[in-house]
Amino acid sequence: MLFSPLALGEMELPNRLVMAPLTRVRAGKQGVPGPLVAEHYRQRASLGLIVSEGVYPSHAGQGFPGQPGLVTAEQLEGWAKVTSAVHAEGGRIFAQVMHAGRVTHPATNGGHEVVAPSAIAVDGETRTYEGKKPLPVPRALAAAELPGIIQEFVQASRNAIQAGFDGVELHAANGYLLHEFLSPAANRRTDAYGGSPENRARFVIEVAEAVAAAIDPNRVGIRISPEHNIQGALEVDGDDVRQTYGHLVDALAPLNLAYLSVLHKEPTGGLVQDLRSRFNGTFLVNTGFDEVTTPEEAAALVADGHADAVVVGRPAIANPDLVRRWREGLPVNVPDPSTFYTNGAEGYTDYPAYRN
Repeated sequence: MLFSPLALGEMELPNRLVMAPLTRVRAGKQGVPGPLVAEHYRQRASLGLIVSEGVYPSHAGQGFPGQPGLVTAEQLEGWAKVTSAVHAEGGRIFAQVMHAGRVTHPATNGGHEVVAPSAIAVDGETRTYEGKKPLPVPRALAAAELPGIIQEFVQASRNAIQAGFDGVELHAANGYLLHEFLSPAANRRTDAYGGSPENRARFVIEVAEAVAAAIDPNRVGIRISPEHNIQGALEVDGDDVRQTYGHLVDALAPLNLAYLSVLHKEPTGGLVQDLRSRFNGTFLVNTGFDEVTTPEEAAALVADGHADAVVVGRPAIANPDLVRRWREGLPVNVPDPSTFYTNGAEGYTDYPAYRN
């Protein structure tokens, strides 16, 4: 079943392998994806769906040096060439819209103020254009500013469609802005957007509703990572996690989004499968960063009914023809982590396809 078609929104995927959003920082200081980025995604067009690396919706939301954006005309022109290259190979590609929130620095985002739900810094350092720096204490967003942030997501999503993307994935995972609102460790607000699980889920719901209304729910997916406990977005109270994400998914379900993608180390466990039943739509799983998903695990997740499709990261980095290799049981290339966040083609577009 892993290699059978799947309806996703108004598209049909030829297989159930989805390329995970993977930070690769090859877009230069202006955030413009060039020919190298287009070639990277083109090579992987046989995957059922490609989800792009996280793309910032505003300059303040940029999280990494070399990260691409969906803001300027030059960035959109670059992405149009990427999506054209993928479509020419018969592929499908969504843009992951990602606001970094507090996980950035003015030396990265062009001097913009770092904002978050609450004025709580992440304990750690971040890479900037000026070298590694401690993550700063962010300014807590005022409630009156939140509609403007929502509009940034909306405009970036419209820009993605204009640039030829088949849809967008809202990044509500891994400790960035949307996830920061969900996490009780990152969100200490006392207004309508903080405190209870329902209040902490409110902003994510409002973003999803606005984007779905703007570009069509069939073109909108969302990614969450409950209990991932990364970048200070801690979620260690099981009851609170179930209430927060249960409320979130209950509110997302009526929107008829293209999919819900869940990053969790136990995709067959009670929490994830409860979210699947609540969503009652196309459901993607990703087992996380600690262990690489094997073809046997991916096939079992689909065959046993735990997911409709499986999201894979590192295997897709090293194998542009991953679908063929897994389907035919061929040897696979091993990814080189030393090249994940560098410049140039090495470890990016030079992984070979299988030769008979």
